[in-house]
Amino acid sequence: MSGVDPYAPQSGDAGYDVASYDLTLDYRVRTNRLQGTAVIAAVAAEDLTTVVLDLVGLRAARVRVGGAPARFSAAAGKLRVAAPRPITAGETFEVEVAYAGAPGPRRSRWGAVGWEELTDGALVAGQPIGAPTWFPCNDRPDDRATMTMRITVDDGYTVAATGVPGAASRRGGRVTTTFTSDVPTATYLAAVHVGRYRSGVLAGSGVAGVPAVTVTAPPALTAAADRAFAPVPEMLRVFDRLFGPYPQEACALVVTADELEIPLEAQGLAVFGMNHLVPAAQRLIAHELAHQWFGNSVGIARWRDIWLNEGFACYSEWLWSEASGGRSADDCARGHYARLAAKPQDLLLIDPGPDDMFDDRVYKRGALALHALRRSLGDGRFFDLVRAWTAAHRHALVGTDDFRAAVLAAGGADAVDLLSRWIDRVELPPLR
Repeated sequence: MSGVDPYAPQSGDAGYDVASYDLTLDYRVRTNRLQGTAVIAAVAAEDLTTVVLDLVGLRAARVRVGGAPARFSAAAGKLRVAAPRPITAGETFEVEVAYAGAPGPRRSRWGAVGWEELTDGALVAGQPIGAPTWFPCNDRPDDRATMTMRITVDDGYTVAATGVPGAASRRGGRVTTTFTSDVPTATYLAAVHVGRYRSGVLAGSGVAGVPAVTVTAPPALTAAADRAFAPVPEMLRVFDRLFGPYPQEACALVVTADELEIPLEAQGLAVFGMNHLVPAAQRLIAHELAHQWFGNSVGIARWRDIWLNEGFACYSEWLWSEASGGRSADDCARGHYARLAAKPQDLLLIDPGPDDMFDDRVYKRGALALHALRRSLGDGRFFDLVRAWTAAHRHALVGTDDFRAAVLAAGGADAVDLLSRWIDRVELPPLR
């Protein structure tokens, strides 16, 4: 237990840690109506008389704690549940919430995030505080839990969601699919996508050490999706060699019939708009795949360390360009360095502040810091460092100081000093 994140103090509760979420969801696209039951198994980090959950835009109808009815109140995005009896620190307990409503995104300083209606379906854009728009949760980046979701939609619609899908069952014109994730998942990385889709395994995946990649797309876009994602098996082979084995239970790519501003990663899954099925967007595919290692497996406990997610994912774009016969990573670094040097030098990478945590300078400066380390250490020691990093912290939480320690072990004090010039100062160091 490490407390509420100061970048998002309105989200999460430090009094307990969730072990698992079990969600039963029924969604009707035509009316945008979501009805759900969430069973949350948790461990108290301190003595509790009230359990506080995040829930935004949906209304709880019934709450139980340990099987007993519990009184509750809702206000300002919080569901406050009075425990029928005191819960002592270290005790396991279970909260069941029945809820319903018309889900929609919540407003935040980062724009609208959460459940979003599409022209004929829905998607979830959870990062960083969108999860409570579709299920009650302890919405902290450091509170990871296993997840089971049973999702029911009208026949004719397909669901893609976080976890490994099981067999679908049909009853009364409705289809239910169960998704199970046994790896610890942050709430912001849980996702549901609904549409008139068709799913299939991407050609070239599922063989020779490459995980099976499921592509879910509208039938009219299937051929375009297959073309756009054709490089994915080779991307996974390259990343396997550079970063270590693919760390997730599933690898799913979803394409919506709508245009999206940016692709979105989730645990074992990424979603793209129809506008991303073009050659110029190939770097974005590499970026989202890399997040399965950096962010979704090796996760951050605090939003201030987001450069560890986005710096590695951005650098992976350059690595893929290099490996696929495009511009070298060094050429990419030099071009982005020139553009970064022309921007304001007022961002501290290790603590950019909540307003700037998704600033492009975080992404590019983080990638440049990694490239500087690579040039200093040499390819052998640098990629040994990266593979050791992903292996030691597989499905675990890290911070910047953990990475400093890894750099120290790989390259000594000089390497740590080099890293510090990039992450601990606002002025841009030279790219030697």
